[in-house]
Amino acid sequence: MDFSFSKEQVFFREQFTKTLNEIVAPHAATIDQEDAFPHEIFKKIGNLGYYGMRYPQEIGGMGADCTTFTIFAEELASVSISFAAIATMQCLMGTDFLFRFGNRDIKERVLIPAIRGEKIGTIAFTEPDCGSDLGAIKTRAIKKGDVYILKGRKLWITNAEVADFVTVVASVEPAKRINGLAFFLVEKGTPGFYTGQKIEKMSARGSVTGELIFDECTIPASNLLGEEGKGAQYLESILSEIRVMIAGLGIGLAKSAYRSAVMYSKQREAFGRSIGNFQLIQDKIAEMETRIRSAWLLTYYAAWLKDNGKQAKKEAAMAKLYSTETASFVVDQATRIYGSYGIAHEYPVERYFRDARFLLFGGGTSEILKTLIARECLKT
Repeated sequence: MDFSFSKEQVFFREQFTKTLNEIVAPHAATIDQEDAFPHEIFKKIGNLGYYGMRYPQEIGGMGADCTTFTIFAEELASVSISFAAIATMQCLMGTDFLFRFGNRDIKERVLIPAIRGEKIGTIAFTEPDCGSDLGAIKTRAIKKGDVYILKGRKLWITNAEVADFVTVVASVEPAKRINGLAFFLVEKGTPGFYTGQKIEKMSARGSVTGELIFDECTIPASNLLGEEGKGAQYLESILSEIRVMIAGLGIGLAKSAYRSAVMYSKQREAFGRSIGNFQLIQDKIAEMETRIRSAWLLTYYAAWLKDNGKQAKKEAAMAKLYSTETASFVVDQATRIYGSYGIAHEYPVERYFRDARFLLFGGGTSEILKTLIARECLKT
């Protein structure tokens, strides 16, 4: 077995880490405190071409594989979960269906500017009464001649108030539930398309989240992305990559919290010696490191499966489940090592603690993922 990264992947990690340390890291705390979309930083990263990581070079992308994209996610999260949520949305969920199903005009007018960081994108699944159960989606898309009319509300949408465009999942045949869904492109300024309330969150605060409203929103039929009724099938085709990416975010956050805790345990003294010399602190450090390494192995194995064209449904779910739960465990242990300072704004571990909660829901809750994993196990 070869557990090493390629020379290209090692080089990418080194260069991207350097970029993040120069552009994002100095502002990570401010992004969290201001709870506002970091437009300047977003554009700087876009100018460097990172939002096109997964897309071919002919449209301005890098043509990176799943492993490299996971490295991208890991390094982003080690610096700022807020910006990681923004950047990964731009690279994957917010633009994937435009690349796969958009016509030439859509790609030139929307996708390519998004890759350059000139337009902000997002995707809209969740509704006030619908989360994991996509079959319960109430947003309707009714075709009338050469247009579709969208009616409904979406909630918990990343970048809602700043997005220039959104990929919306809506029902074209409610009676078919999950088999009656379709994806549509809706652009800012379209009549009947509005932003609603902003959701105030305790974590990933710079990734502004809110409500989108479609009130007799009329779009051209050419804005249908793919075919009617295949929305769930299209989503399923990228779910594994989404879960591996989120697992990468979990690793990055956990590593930062772990490093902070280890450093603090060496510096903080009690009873005449550094607290890292006490066995109970060492127990925490050992457990943190072991879980992070286990999450790392699960995650990059799932990425390797994706890159080699192998089925990774179960492995991606396992990686996302274990990595995000590990992140929550690690940040909790880190705050315990810090003691009272673990809840002080003075140290970033307080932000890590809040941000870890953000990772538990996207791509499937832990409860949903356990059900999926068990079903896959019972097939064999």
